[in-house]
Amino acid sequence: MKKLEIVGYKRANLGSKGAKDLRTEALAPCVLYGGKEQVHFAVPMILFRDLLYSSDVYEVALNIEGDQYRAILQDAQFHPVNEMILHVDFLEIVDNKPIKIDVPIKIIGNSPGVIKGGKMIQKLRKVTLKGLAENIPDFVTADISGLDLGQTVKVNKLDVKGCEILNPMSNPVATIDIPRALRGKLTA
Repeated sequence: MKKLEIVGYKRANLGSKGAKDLRTEALAPCVLYGGKEQVHFAVPMILFRDLLYSSDVYEVALNIEGDQYRAILQDAQFHPVNEMILHVDFLEIVDNKPIKIDVPIKIIGNSPGVIKGGKMIQKLRKVTLKGLAENIPDFVTADISGLDLGQTVKVNKLDVKGCEILNPMSNPVATIDIPRALRGKLTA
């Protein structure tokens, strides 16, 4: 996983009024859980740009008034109209305790079906993995080099070392779609 550092400040006022006051100062209310205790803190919203608006997986080094925590982003809530960050949840990484996280899928290889005129459609963009933080990869690769027209690569063909895939094994990852112009030629 890629690493990112975020500096935050402990929150004194909890509750909706305190959170609203923080948002007017361009601070996002946050909570860290999963460790010994919950930690409520606030972070300047600008620091979330790399973390929230990227498909990459990050291990976040949280520095909250001098206290250091290792965490992953668990959830982020946005305002429905203006897309302002309302709240961010972090899950603390504890040694020898598995975590669940969504990891992006990267397609590799050249498909013979695409060369014949088919269209590659990626049905699944992320896969959910469970494992120790040290074993979580930056991305999972799906090889389409053996796919012909109308064929599909499924989750059970993904190879991940040291982690368990939580998605159903029969879900399609990518398929080579037969275009309308070729359908009549293939059936005749």
